[in-house]
Amino acid sequence: MSQTNPTDTQQGRYIEANGLNIYYEEYGKGEPLILLHGGTATLRSWQEHIPAFAEYYRVIALDSRGHGKTNNPAGELSYSMMADDVAAFSQALNLNKPLVFGYSDGGQIALEMGMRYPDLTNALVLGGACYRFPEQYFEALKGFGVDKPGTAPLDFERMQREAPDWVQYLEAEHARTDDPDYWKILMEQISILWWNVQDYRVEDLQKITAPTLILQGDRDEGVDVEQAVEMYRGIPNAELAVLPNASHGQLGELSNSVVIDFLKRHTTQLNTTPND
Repeated sequence: MSQTNPTDTQQGRYIEANGLNIYYEEYGKGEPLILLHGGTATLRSWQEHIPAFAEYYRVIALDSRGHGKTNNPAGELSYSMMADDVAAFSQALNLNKPLVFGYSDGGQIALEMGMRYPDLTNALVLGGACYRFPEQYFEALKGFGVDKPGTAPLDFERMQREAPDWVQYLEAEHARTDDPDYWKILMEQISILWWNVQDYRVEDLQKITAPTLILQGDRDEGVDVEQAVEMYRGIPNAELAVLPNASHGQLGELSNSVVIDFLKRHTTQLNTTPND
C-alpha cells in the first residue's frame, strides 16, 4: 500500500486562470482528479483523504477563489463564477476530462460545472450539494452563526465569543500578511453567497451528461435525503449514496471507499500500480 503523505509531496504552486492566481498542490499520478473544498475551508481540509485517492490518481487540490492562498480581485463570490474558475484552471493545466470531487460549496461548484461545461469532466462527485434551498437550509445557516446579510453585518464578536476555535481556524487558513482581518472580509462574501442562492430546475439537472455520484449524509443539517433522491432522478447518468448517521460535516470522513469505487468505474486508464 502506498505511503503517500500530503506533507511529503511536492511544494504547492500557483497558476493563472480566469484572472486569478490559483494556489494548488498535486499528489500521486494517473488520471487527474480535482478536489474542491467546502466554503470557509481550504485544500488542507482534504489532507486526511488525499492518500487514499493518490493511490490511483493524480490528485490536484486547489484553494477556491478568495480562500486560502488564492486571490479574489472581484471581491465577490458565486458558484457560477467559481465553476468558471475551475474550468479555466483545468484548461490552464491541460487536463483532459478530469474527474471532479466537490464537497459542500465544492459540491455546488461541481454541480455548476456539470451544467455549464457538460463535456469538460469525465465524472463528477457531488458531496452535500443542493439543487433546492428550502427553509431547512437557511435555518442551518443561522445555527452556523451566519445570519442574513443586509439585515446587519455579521456579528464577529459573537463568533469570537461562541466559536473561538473556529475563528482561530479562519484566521490561520485565510491569513493575509497585509490584512490580519481578511477572514472577516471572506466571511462577509461567503454569507452573501450562501444567502443569495436560487433553486435550480430539473431541466438544469438534465444538462449534466457526465456520470455523477450524489453523496449525501442522512443527517445533513441543510440538505434532506429526499432532495438527494430528486437529484438522482433528475441527472441522466447518476448514482446515489446515502451515508448512515452522517451529518454535513461528517460526510467526508465516511466517503472515501464509496467515492473511489465510483471513480474506478469511470476511469479511462486506472493506475493499478500503487504510487509511492
